[in-house]
Amino acid sequence: MNKQVATIGGGCFWCVEAVIQRLNGVLNVVPGYAGGHREKPNYREVCTGETGHAEVIQVTFDADILSYEDLLMVFMTSHDPTTLNRQGADRGTQYRSTIMYHNEEQLEIAERVLASLSTEFSDLIVTEIVPLQEFFQAEEYHQNYYNNNSAQGYCRAVIEPKVSKLRAKYAHMLAKDKV
Repeated sequence: MNKQVATIGGGCFWCVEAVIQRLNGVLNVVPGYAGGHREKPNYREVCTGETGHAEVIQVTFDADILSYEDLLMVFMTSHDPTTLNRQGADRGTQYRSTIMYHNEEQLEIAERVLASLSTEFSDLIVTEIVPLQEFFQAEEYHQNYYNNNSAQGYCRAVIEPKVSKLRAKYAHMLAKDKV
């Protein structure tokens, strides 16, 4: 097994988690906060936009099954990477589109993926590519949110369309037990 870790954020971490955890090769997905200046932030603090943190997920995956490049392609096409500090109705720097690389190889791949997608969108991609400084796991109630709350209104209205899009566009990449 070739275990690797990726840290990405594309708006609400519940949405990104629900999409990425369905991919074959994903071993674990943990919502959390990164990219800010406060030690051990909590959800309420991050929501103020004053800590500088983004809502992100940290993904452990088997790179022999799912490449980092494929992971980023799914991520980049599952949210709108052209809106600065916003995804749908969620607004603020905590909802920015971000790829937080763990090493130089991830940096190179992220730059290549963004360059390859630049013609896919009518607006400029604003996804930041920055080194991961420190990751803080979100509170327990944020973990596995969509799977635990799929009947909730936000899940049905906002997350389910993203999961449906994933199923339609990337069916060949889905884990059989997570469809």
